[in-house]
Amino acid sequence: MPVLPGAEPYRHEGGEVGVLLCHGFTGSPQSLRPWAEYLAERGLTVSLPLLPGHGTRWEDMALTGWQDWYAEVDRELRVLLERCEQVFVFGLSMGGALSLRLAAKHGDSISGLVLVNPGNKVHGLAAHALPVVRHLVRTTKGIASDIAKEGSQEIGYDRVPLHAAHSLRNFFRLVDGELPQVTQPLVLLHSPQDHVVPPADSARVLSRVSSTDVTEILLEQSYHVATLDHDAERIFEESYAFIGRLAPSVGKKGSTTGG
Repeated sequence: MPVLPGAEPYRHEGGEVGVLLCHGFTGSPQSLRPWAEYLAERGLTVSLPLLPGHGTRWEDMALTGWQDWYAEVDRELRVLLERCEQVFVFGLSMGGALSLRLAAKHGDSISGLVLVNPGNKVHGLAAHALPVVRHLVRTTKGIASDIAKEGSQEIGYDRVPLHAAHSLRNFFRLVDGELPQVTQPLVLLHSPQDHVVPPADSARVLSRVSSTDVTEILLEQSYHVATLDHDAERIFEESYAFIGRLAPSVGKKGSTTGG
């Protein structure tokens, strides 16, 4: 299946500091593209992969699970680690959970994490019915485009395949158990008004990780897809300042220039 226009993966060859960006469940790289381009313009090496089953049609996603999505970001991270002196991992929603697992597994090879409205749990009574219901019903209504900013749209599916949602539920449980293994410096930005992932998920992540260098930022003007919302510029600036603090070469003239 052809990739939806705008949902393509994005890569930029920059300097010795790299950033891997992980998009969310049923979404696409489009939700993080402005963030990726902001970092690329400042000389960083950037990788924003398209997760398997995403960016085409929901029927494709129904055939994938968390192992596929995680394998993709793990592979991209390994490429960046070979290419760069320092690597940071950023994630939105499920991409936040993918980032946390990478951090738990790869340890000190990751210099820091920036998470935006990270998912930690599939909520509601329906979550408990998923193991059975997914065999009876194929999809439920979509979760894309929870954005306060008028005219801003997320490219994502209008249906959620329940087989994939069941896999996501299992993945969240797995990652929750691994959170104490996360020790990297962390910036967590979350929206008090989020109609997809409740603030409880961010609170849970903050309470479970072992990181000691932690910054929590509230995105008062945005809904779930804050990277395309009113607070987008703040996310970009805060994340770049975070990299600058931990990777001293960033921002110094000539040090991060590249093709």
